[in-house]
Amino acid sequence: MRETATPETALPGRRGQAARNNVVILDAARHVFLGDPKAPISQVAERAGVGISALYRRYPSKEALLCRICHDGLLMYIGEAEVAAEEPDGWAALTGFLTRVVELDVHSLTVHLAGTFTPTPEMGRDARRAGELTKHLVERAHETGRLRPDAVTEDIGMILECCAAIRVDDEERTAQLRHRYLALLVEGLSAHGPDLPGPPPQPGEMNGRWRPS
Repeated sequence: MRETATPETALPGRRGQAARNNVVILDAARHVFLGDPKAPISQVAERAGVGISALYRRYPSKEALLCRICHDGLLMYIGEAEVAAEEPDGWAALTGFLTRVVELDVHSLTVHLAGTFTPTPEMGRDARRAGELTKHLVERAHETGRLRPDAVTEDIGMILECCAAIRVDDEERTAQLRHRYLALLVEGLSAHGPDLPGPPPQPGEMNGRWRPS
């Protein structure tokens, strides 16, 4: 998942340079912490090519940096869910949403960084918004008759985390494998599949992972 260009990064002078440095820091943080969530923040500064003092001016602690990159991922998820809400076909909306979120690699942060920081109240509000949007996508897919009747909103997060857990040394091969298994998992969501073993995740059942251990 890469930070995209913003109007701030296009600004001239010091403000633009500061914004561009921040993009570099966030990209470096994602790379470092996806590889090792316990890595020291100094590794982020080294990879970003900035001094540790420059990094601390933006993020006073490792926890603050972890919180920022995870919140960015959550906002990307919300953005894609809002785009999907405009798709008139409920099944296409859900499956297209899953494909785009896997391509953005949003849930790798969830898989690797859950429990490493304390979420902010703002993150909590955005997480609830994400849940509402996902629930709406699932409801619309049910209305089409193409989504299996026993599929629930919580299944969507688990599917995305399963795909994010797939990672090999080659990025292109990682993407290929993730899309392969997403296709298999989406097939399992279709209404013609066999009954699923065991009950689905309960609302909030997986939230405990975000409490710092």
